[in-house]
Amino acid sequence: MTEPSYLAAVRESYDTVAADYVRRVKEPAELDPVSRAMLAAFAELAAPLGPVADLGCGPGKVTAHLAALGVPVFGVDVSPRMIELARTAYPELRFTVGSTTALDIADGELGGILAYYTTHHTPPQWLPTVFAEFHRTLAPGGRLMLAGHVGNGEHLRPTRAYGDHPVSYESHLLPPDRITELLHRAGLVVTTRVVQEPEGGAKRQAGTFLAYKPE
Repeated sequence: MTEPSYLAAVRESYDTVAADYVRRVKEPAELDPVSRAMLAAFAELAAPLGPVADLGCGPGKVTAHLAALGVPVFGVDVSPRMIELARTAYPELRFTVGSTTALDIADGELGGILAYYTTHHTPPQWLPTVFAEFHRTLAPGGRLMLAGHVGNGEHLRPTRAYGDHPVSYESHLLPPDRITELLHRAGLVVTTRVVQEPEGGAKRQAGTFLAYKPE
């Protein structure tokens, strides 16, 4: 499959901001209590089921957090620079360069998938492809946690981010109901939805979805 054009902008942008991203993004232990609780719940659900892929892992902070909770996890990111930083910071864990639109993972290989603040960069017309990859690579009974920015269909085009570096990625803030619908269409059953209103300096709503692939 030909790579979607939006991935080049995501890759280039995160390669550019990587060093400042590491410094500016919170450690998982510094997240709000609800976000920490959702990660802990996902870890408890997914850990017994087999390998877990942290898709869009960035510099590996959340990957390492899940590993500390006993999850057999590895990280995948479209940005080679982010993967370099993750490998340097957490040499005991496995990190690979890859895209959620075409994962180099066998059918039914995964006990869990974490997609943490990554799919909002995916144009809505590509989400069925991404969610189909989630379904394909999850084993029956495998668990998914998807978290990210949500909204009322806003389409954001920032030009600078993370230390005033130039970026060309875009963000698509879909309503939670639309995300749930797309996950269901991909064959995944959503069991939990949490929507957090902006607070503590945040500008946007955040949505977290727990789902599983039926047996």
